Amino acid sequence: MQKSLDFFPAIEKKSFLGGELVLLTNFLSAQKANEMLQFLIKNAHWQQSEIVVYGKKHLEPRFTAWYADPGLEYSYSKKRLIPEKWLTELINLKQDIEQTVPGTTFNSVLLNYYRDGNDKMGWHADNEKELGPNPCIASLSLGAARYFDLKHKTDPTQKLRLELTAGTLVIMSGTLQENWLHQIPQQKRIKEPRINLTFRQVISFV
Repeated sequence: MQKSLDFFPAIEKKSFLGGELVLLTNFLSAQKANEMLQFLIKNAHWQQSEIVVYGKKHLEPRFTAWYADPGLEYSYSKKRLIPEKWLTELINLKQDIEQTVPGTTFNSVLLNYYRDGNDKMGWHADNEKELGPNPCIASLSLGAARYFDLKHKTDPTQKLRLELTAGTLVIMSGTLQENWLHQIPQQKRIKEPRINLTFRQVISFV
């Protein structure tokens, strides 16, 4: 049975200049979020890819892992990802989100592991062709609270900064990826790890 979003006392819905963002700050309890964080640090198949910046190769400033249905591939930042077999714990999270947020269906999840505040992700949009038009993406935060910044692609006066705490679920939908960029900025004072899981519906099969 699907839960109404009114079930959550801490819910914030933002609609602005194309796109929609829904924030559920207590999707997971602090205890469950910490248990999942520790489990994924130990058990996810983490990889650290190389990126090219101004012609020089560098290690990506975070670790990633990609889980998806069999035969499903995904590419971003000129990288082609081959899926790992779903972990039961990730399937359970996926199903909980689908049951909680009406109309959501996901067949994959990209995990980002930030070891501390030195790890980061630059400005980007989740607008790869495999996601189709106006994708719905559910992002679940575990571990240390980190800033999540958004800025409009053409109107620099339109920007937003959120602090995502452990157990927070963000739903991005509508034309958000078409009109907005987002990032996880560096916060050097933070010493604790963070993982976020972005559940997606990828439409390109091999």
